[in-house]
Amino acid sequence: MSKTPFTEVTATLRGHVERGEVPGLVALVSRGDAVHADVLGVQDLQSGVPMRRDALFRLASAVKPLTAAAAMLLVEDGTLSLDAPVDRWLPELADRRVLKSLDSELDDTVPAKRPITLRDLLTLRWGLGAIMARPGTYPLQRAMAEAQVAPGFEAISFPPDEFMRRLGALPLVHQPGEQWLYHTGYEVLGVLIARVSGRTFGDFLRERLFTPLGMNDTAFSIPAEKLGRLVTLYVAEPDSGALSVAEPVTEQWTRPPVFEPGGGQGGGLLSTAEDLLAFGRMLLNGGRHGGRQVLSSQSIQAMTTDQLSPEQKAASPFVPGFWDASGWGFGGSVTTRPDGISPTAGRYGWGGGTGTTFFIDPQQDLAVVLLTQRLMSGPDDEARATAFSKAVYASLDG
Repeated sequence: MSKTPFTEVTATLRGHVERGEVPGLVALVSRGDAVHADVLGVQDLQSGVPMRRDALFRLASAVKPLTAAAAMLLVEDGTLSLDAPVDRWLPELADRRVLKSLDSELDDTVPAKRPITLRDLLTLRWGLGAIMARPGTYPLQRAMAEAQVAPGFEAISFPPDEFMRRLGALPLVHQPGEQWLYHTGYEVLGVLIARVSGRTFGDFLRERLFTPLGMNDTAFSIPAEKLGRLVTLYVAEPDSGALSVAEPVTEQWTRPPVFEPGGGQGGGLLSTAEDLLAFGRMLLNGGRHGGRQVLSSQSIQAMTTDQLSPEQKAASPFVPGFWDASGWGFGGSVTTRPDGISPTAGRYGWGGGTGTTFFIDPQQDLAVVLLTQRLMSGPDDEARATAFSKAVYASLDG
């Protein structure tokens, strides 16, 4: 893959494990037909079971690119259109009301200027999502929390129709198309895909995406015989930094969830690094896998192109500095200029709150996956993913 081995990548990752920052990890770096792999640490601290290359991890928000690809398959079928209203399939979102201002009471609204479209959901510009302020600051935040539809790690505990009913009882915070708000649009997309396809969201993913790509270990639930490959999820204690169990391996993962989250809430899909890499390689190959056209190159171009205007970015607070070198495509961020990680624009991907990282770089023919088992809770967690990504590019330069 380069003139020198990926020693810097391995050293960076081994340091995270040896310092006790993460129990274990699986990382794959693919360029062309060559793949560099690191399999380090353990699946579970108590048992000490060694990490394995086919270990199963909770993808969390790293599912968003997969959800976007599923939506684009329905566009290619002609069943959905990017710029047509979704009211037919999501009547709960018809005839929206919009708050006059963020601090308005829930009945202080104006009519939406237009219906919500598929493009609005894919670009997270449909008008509702995570409000970047202290919890409970605004009436709508409190209402979302009370209705249990606010973004968070806890799994959505009621069926899709009830989820949509609760969302439909709330006003939007912005007019459709005007501003970007993280996350909730992708949970709605999972419901939309299920209703349009006449299948469960998980069944559609399996039939149209996972089976064609050979992603045989990716699903919302797994058979009991695979439980031994599922990693324990940990969280760092705020004061000491010591890792404690956030979610043990239990039989809950052998049962289909009540709500299959297109945005990854509650952990989302279970998958392996190999499966996620197959998805990334398909994107790089113009939608082809094993001689089969799984997704069109036009769909991939739309997914990996920044869809936001400068005005929309300026009006859309997120983490500090996020928009300086990034935009949003369908399902993930897109770098718009060199950002201190990659030397050129165009890197596409997203990560998850369970410590997952996924990206591709078409200019480098690069697909990268890092799966860990530590809940992200602060800047140090993001710093680990950044250090890994920088080490990947440094190795390419070598």
